Amino acid sequence: MATKLKEVDVVVVGLGWTGGILSKELTEAGLKVVALERGAANSTAADYAVPNIRDELRYVIRHELMQNAAKDTLTARNTPQQEALPMRRLGSFLPGEGVGGSGIHWSGGTWRWTDMDFKVRSLYEERYGKKYIPEDMTLQDWGITYAEMEPYYDKFERIAATSGKAGNLKGQILAGGNPFEAPRASEYPLPPLKSVLAAEMFADTAAKAGYHPFPRPTANASQPYTNPDGTKFGACQYCGYCQRFGCEANAKGSPHMTVIPIAMKNPKFEMRTHSWVTKVLKDSSGKRVTGVLYTNVLSGEEFEQPASIVLLTAFSLNNVHLMMLSGIGKPYDPVTQTGIIGKNFSYDTGPSGRLFFEGRNFNPFMAAGGSNHVIDDFNGDWNFDRSKHGYVGGFIVSAGFNTALPIGYRPVPGGTPSWGSEWKAATAKWYQTSMGISARSGVMPHRHNYYDLDPTYKNALGQPLMRLTFDFKANEHKMNEHGAQVINEIAKSMNPTRLGAARGSTEPWTVARYQSTHTSGGSIMGTNPRVSAVNTALQSWDCHNLFVVGANVFPHGGAYQPTGLVGALAYRTADIIKKQYLKNPGALVSA
Repeated sequence: MATKLKEVDVVVVGLGWTGGILSKELTEAGLKVVALERGAANSTAADYAVPNIRDELRYVIRHELMQNAAKDTLTARNTPQQEALPMRRLGSFLPGEGVGGSGIHWSGGTWRWTDMDFKVRSLYEERYGKKYIPEDMTLQDWGITYAEMEPYYDKFERIAATSGKAGNLKGQILAGGNPFEAPRASEYPLPPLKSVLAAEMFADTAAKAGYHPFPRPTANASQPYTNPDGTKFGACQYCGYCQRFGCEANAKGSPHMTVIPIAMKNPKFEMRTHSWVTKVLKDSSGKRVTGVLYTNVLSGEEFEQPASIVLLTAFSLNNVHLMMLSGIGKPYDPVTQTGIIGKNFSYDTGPSGRLFFEGRNFNPFMAAGGSNHVIDDFNGDWNFDRSKHGYVGGFIVSAGFNTALPIGYRPVPGGTPSWGSEWKAATAKWYQTSMGISARSGVMPHRHNYYDLDPTYKNALGQPLMRLTFDFKANEHKMNEHGAQVINEIAKSMNPTRLGAARGSTEPWTVARYQSTHTSGGSIMGTNPRVSAVNTALQSWDCHNLFVVGANVFPHGGAYQPTGLVGALAYRTADIIKKQYLKNPGALVSA
């Protein structure tokens, strides 16, 4: 029997970037907020300080900052005809767990998605005709615009100490930035990070080829910084331990040292760790949620936390899973294409090439999450004709270093033995003298890429696991083929000693190998409840006092990393709740 607790104004499920932002903003508005996080609490001083944090075995191999797959995981398959099997060890993506969530171990890539994504169906149909989009590509507009998101992008970038160079400032194209970005109202809060040799070589060659390279915008502080909330950042140390690690210098914008500590200072806020939410509760009408049910994973005790507003702010797939377990919204059926919860799972894809230069010293161990240069010539605008290649979407191309670690980073040319004295000699020779170029594109939605509940396997609390049915489709293969062509053209112009060429693979997706943590979709946003789970305020169409915030609301994937948009959406939803919903609780958008 669950212990029923005293009702609060807001319960927040998951305490990463979105949960931290909403907790801070709503407690400042005078609301009593309880945040439930199923992982542990942490801090930079206690958990991410040198030398403990520089432990590749602990954080990369053993996934200490990630969700424990022995307790909760998902099952995966490529097609509905296959049997889905559990991911027993984290592979393709790495959901974070603990206070700060994936905002602890991310690399910091902070991008502004634009109307090229938000109005994707309308723009493609206008340019190429309605028959251009494949019938099984369940593509739709989002219902929001870049113009209304711009101030929220700016707010997140300033809170997260984003370093970069504007390329489009109030419509003026500036040298050194991304000329294809949408217009910004102001410069980045910090200048770009220091450049590394690999990125400079790539940028020089790309510019000579007519492309437009620029430093990757990233939430790694290029110099000491105090954000608008008063949080102090140290300058990036280029330590080489970024992706999958907490930041030892408080230089990487992370919620555990920005928004969450501010919320914790407010007496209206309470954080409960080791609290695994298992169900969102509804009233007898089914049109309003009343709170959540959760289990303390240390004691096994079950509690009911009543609340006037419920916010789902966990990792994207966990938000969708909880909606399914709670019976909120109709589950998606790919055969009849009815229902919405689970629809439009999207991901990342992209080829890469490896260049080897005798006589070069790249020092890959000195890098940050954003020490790359990028070209956006094949994504950010209509500056090339997609119809020549037959796909929807685009890709960015980048080079530099992120986290080239002592155990895992072993670049060797093709044909090198995978063990023994020859392999050892090759790793010693090429470690310093190798660099990579990669392309990244977003997966477009497909009727057979979706989530549902697995009929066989259960998690540690006896609940059905999430089942993911997913594979790359023809659209992604075409983008990868084009991306590989661009990579190889640039790589050959750099005159490497040896080249491991990029290739546009048509191999099926596998859950076993890490590719990206940028999962999206499953409870998508829109302007019509027939084709979306939440409205443009990220409010559930089914229960007006339930808001769902995360990349799970994206109707499709994109070439840009998602965190900048996720953070901006969280600030926008916080504003909508404070300025509109609290004054008149109910549906904010008419169907």
